[in-house]
Amino acid sequence: MNAPAPTSLPVSAQDIADAAARLEGHAHRTPVLRSRSVDARSGAQVFFKCENFQRMGAFKFRGAFNALSQLTPEQKRSGVLAYSSGNHAQAVALAGSLLGVKTVIVMPSDAPQVKLEATRGYGAEVITYDPKTTQREQLAASIAAERGMSVIPPYNHAQVVAGQGTAAKELFDETGPLDYLLVPCGGGGLLSGCAVAASRWSPGCKVIGVEPEAGDDATRSFRTKTLQSCRNPDTIADGARTPSLGSITFPLVLHYVHDMTTVNDAELLRSMFWIWERMKIVVEPTGALAAAALLERKLEGRHALAGKRVGILVSGGNADIRALSRLL
Repeated sequence: MNAPAPTSLPVSAQDIADAAARLEGHAHRTPVLRSRSVDARSGAQVFFKCENFQRMGAFKFRGAFNALSQLTPEQKRSGVLAYSSGNHAQAVALAGSLLGVKTVIVMPSDAPQVKLEATRGYGAEVITYDPKTTQREQLAASIAAERGMSVIPPYNHAQVVAGQGTAAKELFDETGPLDYLLVPCGGGGLLSGCAVAASRWSPGCKVIGVEPEAGDDATRSFRTKTLQSCRNPDTIADGARTPSLGSITFPLVLHYVHDMTTVNDAELLRSMFWIWERMKIVVEPTGALAAAALLERKLEGRHALAGKRVGILVSGGNADIRALSRLL
């Protein structure tokens, strides 16, 4: 782990504990699955935290509900706006529905159809844009200012990060301490939250972030200790098509995360379909990033996982079956 000092960081383990209390009775306590086939293939004892079974199909519900539940009465009356390629969109829409908060979601026009339909199904107003010509953050800020709404970004928000970290807290509560935890990474909300949680509830655990090779901005940022970006990365992992880590997630990743790695789309799809076939669970491409790093042995030479207790965060299961069937 690296500087800065913990006292200057925006999210603490206590924030995650507080978020877990808010989520009690609202978020699903998702299962932890084992697989003898995975253990045999990896040589490790592997524990899958299956956020594909979370409400709306992904971990994002945790952060969205934690953030929306802390809005002031005036902010709740004014409503919230979010921007997302899909899972954060659905999460904010569902949390808003449960809490009686109007939601407007800015989504790219090429977002998976299943995610667009689900977001509208939860009651949100969806505004689409062309990702080749429009910066979503600027569009979102303009609409929010015009309508007087609060913006809930997908990862660069302390309450969102704290909510995401509850997934790792639950995993450690069930399994006890782990040697490694592999976590998908897009903008770093899940990764940084889980790494903060590990520092409290499994302090000997090495946390490793996994992102798509085509969108390796977080890996480059981690290695250089300078914020790097990647514009509209071309990857099947649509949930990780983020331009960069954020001002909140970047320092948390630098301090609490131990390593980063990447997988290419071929490796990712191979691992995802293997999980479908062998573990009998549906995961989306982004959700399979951490598993792919394990199954494709992307950490060999840097980390010895054989004989270790390894956690795998399965981040979501909102697979666009119609699109993915063409890749089978």
